[in-house]
Amino acid sequence: MTGHFDDDDARAPRVLSNTAVLAFLWRQWMRRPWFFAALVGFTLIATTIDVFIPVAAGRLIDTMTGTGDGRHWAAFALFLGLAIAFNAMRQIAVRFEIRFSSANMADMTTESFARVQRFALDWHANTFAGSVVRKITRGMWAYDTITATLWFGLIPSVLVMAGLGVYMLFTWPLVGLYALCVTALFIVASVLMSALYVRPQNIRSNRLDSELGGAVADAMSGIATVKGFGAEDREDQRFHALAWRWRGEVKKTWLRFVNTWLVQIIAVLALQTGLTGLLIGLWQRGEASPGAVVFAITAFMLMAGYMRRFGEEVQNVQRGLDEIQDIAAYARQETQIADAPGAPDFVPGPGAIIFDRVRFTYAGQNRPLYEDFSLEIPAGEKVALVGPTGSGKSTFVKLVQRLYDVDAGSIRIDGQDVREVTQGSLRRSIALVPQDPALFHRSIAENIAYARPDASMDDIIEAAKRARAHDFITRLPAGYDTLVGERGVKLSGGERQRVAIARAVLADAQILIFDEATSSLDNETEREVQEAMADVMAGRTAIVIAHRLSTIRDADRILVFHEGRIVEQGTHGELRAQGEGVYARLAALAAAE
Repeated sequence: MTGHFDDDDARAPRVLSNTAVLAFLWRQWMRRPWFFAALVGFTLIATTIDVFIPVAAGRLIDTMTGTGDGRHWAAFALFLGLAIAFNAMRQIAVRFEIRFSSANMADMTTESFARVQRFALDWHANTFAGSVVRKITRGMWAYDTITATLWFGLIPSVLVMAGLGVYMLFTWPLVGLYALCVTALFIVASVLMSALYVRPQNIRSNRLDSELGGAVADAMSGIATVKGFGAEDREDQRFHALAWRWRGEVKKTWLRFVNTWLVQIIAVLALQTGLTGLLIGLWQRGEASPGAVVFAITAFMLMAGYMRRFGEEVQNVQRGLDEIQDIAAYARQETQIADAPGAPDFVPGPGAIIFDRVRFTYAGQNRPLYEDFSLEIPAGEKVALVGPTGSGKSTFVKLVQRLYDVDAGSIRIDGQDVREVTQGSLRRSIALVPQDPALFHRSIAENIAYARPDASMDDIIEAAKRARAHDFITRLPAGYDTLVGERGVKLSGGERQRVAIARAVLADAQILIFDEATSSLDNETEREVQEAMADVMAGRTAIVIAHRLSTIRDADRILVFHEGRIVEQGTHGELRAQGEGVYARLAALAAAE
């Protein structure tokens, strides 16, 4: 099996039209209109000068073959002056473009990152992180390619070719008409072949390019599992198959690029033959001077050069439009869970939680998990959630955090509907300790302070002590400055849990959520983590999801979930005393272990 590493998020548009992508680019350019105006202005000046350089060359030859009255020096000065002015204007335009594009690229990438961060968990669950990284970085450099090519290549090419054709049209109508017709046919054919012939294949190869990025990230993030099963060869084969699928598609793309060059070659030969032949014929009949012939040759060389560049530039711009379209699609995609317009910040209170006739259905499922679900958790109560996998426990806490929106009913915390306050302020008021804490590849101090970036070192140390983490941290060579590795791989499971608890302590939130916080720990470490949890939960509203019943014996209330419903509730003693039921069976199984 080779597998696929592309995302499965069907809600994001797969392919945007060139018009939609260009509209996105226009919005980026309009971020800095003065810089954009300067770039366009100096580029147009340089292009206009470029059109008249062959004219000046022709006049220089005419003065040298004429009366010799000294006008050739003036003609030479004009020719040289135009060349200097052209290069000066291009230099100024390039310097404006560097400032303009680098700033826009930074903004565009930052906004794409910010937007992707705010997409729902559902979206991220169906999207490979490596593919997203590849799409954003590829789009960033595509912007640079498009901007530089468009303003210093494509647009000047069209203007110079058209400008020289128009000049010839007024001087020698037949020659000008021929040049304009060849140029127009060449431009139209190049654009159509690029958009209709090259683009579809280029999009297919780009998709596989994103899959390659996703495959590398997937294997690297699971490298411990790969090595644990001695599966390096298997992963090599898997990646090799994907790389050769990419090779097959990109080979077709490159061949299509090469095929379009035939149009360029035919157009250049036609222009060379016709333009030079027509003007030599005019010269033989005395209707054109030697300078006119020199102008024709110079103009041909200039136009042929622009034609060759134009074919490549159209392809480069099209490639760039295809590569930036993922970022453009992110910008167009609606945020799945959005703050209400003008939503106020959540005002933290004592921590009372109410589910009022809630209905909730996961995307892609026909049957709701919760139907007319109601529950009240008073402030300061320690509530434990138990039940089989898939019964709705984790969904409960995700709805409290508003990681999903309910279909009907409402969830209120301290009297505030979670949909009517800003998500950031709500989640900052809820401290979470997950089953597998994902730490950042930063220092232990930075990971603890993630809950409160402005915390002092004394506050960080105090939080670590309350989480029973201070002792193991001080034994590390760099102490609180120790880098924990990607996802915290340099720490053991128990150490990561205690750092996560310290982070929750520092958050100082009135609502605490512990999601299977001790499920993968040994008995001794579990006791230490339980002590830390008990200390942290004192006086706060706490929701504890647990499979190990030993962690919830002291809960004020235990809620037994089954298929999205609470089928039993009470204290550990009350539920066990019933002698039958879901909790009694779970307790009997735990006692038998």
